[in-house]
Amino acid sequence: MANQRQIHIKLEENLHTKLRKTSKDKGITMQEFVTKALNNELYYQSELNLDTHSFTFIDLFAGIGGMRIAFEAAGGRCVFTSEIDKFCKKTYFGNFGEVPEGDIAKVKESDIPDHDILVAGFPCQPFSIAGVSKKRSLGKEDGFLDKTQGTLFFDIARIIKEKKPKAFLLENVKNLRSHDKGKTFQIICKTLEELGYKVNSRILDGHHFVPQHRERIFIVGILEDIQAEDPLESLPLPEPNHKVRDILEKEVDDKYTLSDKLWDYLQSYAKKHREKGNGFGFGKVNLDGITRTLSARYYKDGSEILIPQKGKNPRRLTPKECARLQGFPETFEIPVSDTQAYKQFGNSVTVPLVTAIAEQLVNNLHFNKEKVKS
Repeated sequence: MANQRQIHIKLEENLHTKLRKTSKDKGITMQEFVTKALNNELYYQSELNLDTHSFTFIDLFAGIGGMRIAFEAAGGRCVFTSEIDKFCKKTYFGNFGEVPEGDIAKVKESDIPDHDILVAGFPCQPFSIAGVSKKRSLGKEDGFLDKTQGTLFFDIARIIKEKKPKAFLLENVKNLRSHDKGKTFQIICKTLEELGYKVNSRILDGHHFVPQHRERIFIVGILEDIQAEDPLESLPLPEPNHKVRDILEKEVDDKYTLSDKLWDYLQSYAKKHREKGNGFGFGKVNLDGITRTLSARYYKDGSEILIPQKGKNPRRLTPKECARLQGFPETFEIPVSDTQAYKQFGNSVTVPLVTAIAEQLVNNLHFNKEKVKS
């Protein structure tokens, strides 16, 4: 065991209680928790030079931190983060040394630090469109508060209204644009415009950066009084030239190979739907091509992305390969079960795509011209 030195620190009682509870929930000692947090902080201070950064940002509905990696790479410092899923929080802590705040609905907007950019990969919930006249007759508030109350987007809107960041980047599934015949998306954009922002959106495919077909909608807003080119319109996209074989591990445990029972089921299921004229079925990958979209249900049977193997049944991707497929760095830790890892990477963003958007947004806002001290 390496030589160890002791330090003695005093903590406020509420912080000590929180530290003890969090350590217990994670199944580690308080010393292990603090050591991990210090190591991560020192790493980021040295690697990213956070003493001077171009801008600050907050990371809402953070998942496992894909958006954070992207915006830190663009020169930002994260000053607040929230995520409700306990397994995502474990992965987040393992990589950033921080435990995100929990339910954002329970966090007062006034308690969130000031920031330059808000980023959020928020879940899509149905929006209730009530008649404004009826609300007014009942003495209730209309406008953005009325239209988005009760949805997770409301929490983004109330924080933007309070903090007025210079810009924001929101990410969601492609179908958000057509949800409820386009009404949901219309409300989102109108809400953000009412808050004083120039809003634009664009559906982008991750296959420009990784060997995966993954279309997502990105929404950017910039304060109306800021003169800046829209980053989605000016975003340079490289020609897709990635291959699945480039992200595969050299040695893979046999546990990822499909059982005969599961493989027979997937083949018969696909055959049945082909006979009906449907396109449902498994996705056996061309190793020199790209994959289908990795989804959060991948843990169930891996059917949408199956890797062919010589002389035996195809296999699932490993969690490490899922991380690579989403463009996470090689050093990214996966401290959870395979099932949770599949869910997490299936719900995550394609990191290099978001990094490209973040860099374009930062360049257009000229943050790089005015360094900010921590």
